[in-house]
Amino acid sequence: MSLKDLKISVIGAGIGGLTAALALRRQGANVTVFEQSEAITEVGAGLQVSPNGACVLNALGLSDALSKAAVQADAVELRDYRAGREVMRLDLRKYASQDRYLFLHRADLVDLLADAARAAGVKIRLLQKVAKIEPGPPARLWMRNGTEVRCDLVIGADGLHSGLRKVLNGESKPFFTRQVAWRATVPNVDEIGNVARVHMGPKCHLVSYPLRGGALINLVAVQERTDWAAEGWAHKDDPNNLRAAFAQFGGEVPELLSRVTDVGLWGLFRHPVAAHWHAGHAAIVGDAAHPTLPFMAQGAVMAIEDAWVLADALSKAGDIPSGLAAYQQRREGRVRKVVETANGNAWKYHLSFPPMRLAAHMAMRLGARVMPAKMAGQFDWIYKHDVTREAA
Repeated sequence: MSLKDLKISVIGAGIGGLTAALALRRQGANVTVFEQSEAITEVGAGLQVSPNGACVLNALGLSDALSKAAVQADAVELRDYRAGREVMRLDLRKYASQDRYLFLHRADLVDLLADAARAAGVKIRLLQKVAKIEPGPPARLWMRNGTEVRCDLVIGADGLHSGLRKVLNGESKPFFTRQVAWRATVPNVDEIGNVARVHMGPKCHLVSYPLRGGALINLVAVQERTDWAAEGWAHKDDPNNLRAAFAQFGGEVPELLSRVTDVGLWGLFRHPVAAHWHAGHAAIVGDAAHPTLPFMAQGAVMAIEDAWVLADALSKAGDIPSGLAAYQQRREGRVRKVVETANGNAWKYHLSFPPMRLAAHMAMRLGARVMPAKMAGQFDWIYKHDVTREAA
């Protein structure tokens, strides 16, 4: 099926929506992105784009722009919370399956994708709040201002609370994981190198890595606690609450936290992977289909992979419904495995029983020394996978 001149509407101008718009436009489709905000913005701070995401962005012609906007990671270090002592270091340049593991500000990636989409001919319409969706065919959108839009295909890239996900699956029931996370950026006054550091403590951990040419340090701090925190990235908190939660941490952490002046807080919820990713002439991508906890840093990357596979599956199908069915078939197993891996990963950083933590750290330290390539390659099934080369 040729996508040339197919009229496609994408709901949401985030990472997944813009990547899908660009991928579909490159196949010849006539794509319009509808964004409810008055400007294309991204709440949050840093993200990690592992090689499986970078290969998609490269295939979309963004390699040079990525090189200018991103910091290429040299290593990942795991450190004990008390004095910041290194437990294990994985040299990504030496052992990683591919060399494009990137640290990037979310806003920079969104700007990069929006610029590329517009240059390719994608239309981006702001202040467009969708009130109702019918999967069709034909697919139809009604905006809150009363405007009706008819199209050959509608893509829901509208995140955790996706309106199209509800149309396809009904209401979901997420549950609070009893974990909250703070997100902030601070100046990199100590010139910390191109390394992601995971500072591991009892029932909490803090991740730091550089952004914007090393000018900033991105901080994500996770704590287990029983009281509920609202879901979402737009909730502000007092930086002193973050400092109090990590007061027992030593090493570089106190100095990093002393620089925090503005911090967001959100509760971590587990959502089920959607059973139905498509119906009629409609489909969902990214968090709308499969929200994931942040403990494998794959949320944005899975949306990027979705976008490529969706465009590829449609281009190889006889019609839209069969293309959408192929898209879900190609993606669902991999995404479920990534989500399950992220769900089970946090406890490794939060060991609170001292003998257990000591034994685990000794095992990690020995593994990194004796078989570093194996330790670095344990997630090759994620990072080495290239959807731009996979067989349909």
